[in-house]
Amino acid sequence: MIQESAGITDAVEPVIEEKTLSLYDLIVSGGVAGTIVIAILIVLLFVALYIYFERLFKIKASSKIDKNFMLQIKDQVTNGNLDAAKMLCAKEDSPVARLTEKGISRIGSPLEDINSAIENAGKLEVYKLEKNVSILATIAGAAPMIGFLGTVIGMVLAFHTLANSGGQAEMGTLAEGIYTAMTTTVAGLIVGIIAYIGYNHLVVKTDKVVHQMEANAVDFLDLLNEPA
Repeated sequence: MIQESAGITDAVEPVIEEKTLSLYDLIVSGGVAGTIVIAILIVLLFVALYIYFERLFKIKASSKIDKNFMLQIKDQVTNGNLDAAKMLCAKEDSPVARLTEKGISRIGSPLEDINSAIENAGKLEVYKLEKNVSILATIAGAAPMIGFLGTVIGMVLAFHTLANSGGQAEMGTLAEGIYTAMTTTVAGLIVGIIAYIGYNHLVVKTDKVVHQMEANAVDFLDLLNEPA
């Protein structure tokens, strides 16, 4: 009889069901404030991805240039064919080519004036390359703070519920409100990390193009300094 009783006890032992929660349920269960914060972060993520890929393709296109470009420019300038040299620059359609064309258009002026013209044109080209990249940096810094704001709001609401219940709120309900609130911080960190990595990658790519422009500008000025 004792064994049978033990068997019955084992048979009726309650089974603890593990709760599962989908991503959609996790977002929606955060309340109006949490849903709004998540929606803002999703918009920021799409903006960050758009800026990253748009700038990446633009920078890659700007870095492409014919390896023999400067040799062809040197031949045309040495032979006095400035118009032909300008045509070569127009065909390339890159920052390096535009800087070279600016220098060619100033041939005959003092070397300092040519150098200043190339520097000013270079600043304009760098500005074009860095267009909207600052927005990516802003998203990288703002997204985690927005996520943390959502968490703070969620925590305030959770403890407000606890206070209104006179301290009798179930721990499960309170814990659910807290981990739901924490999802905004996780989302903010994810968006911030993606934007931060994208920003630094674009900075590295831009620096390579800038160094390429500087190297070709030096080559062009050396060409003008060569004795006739």
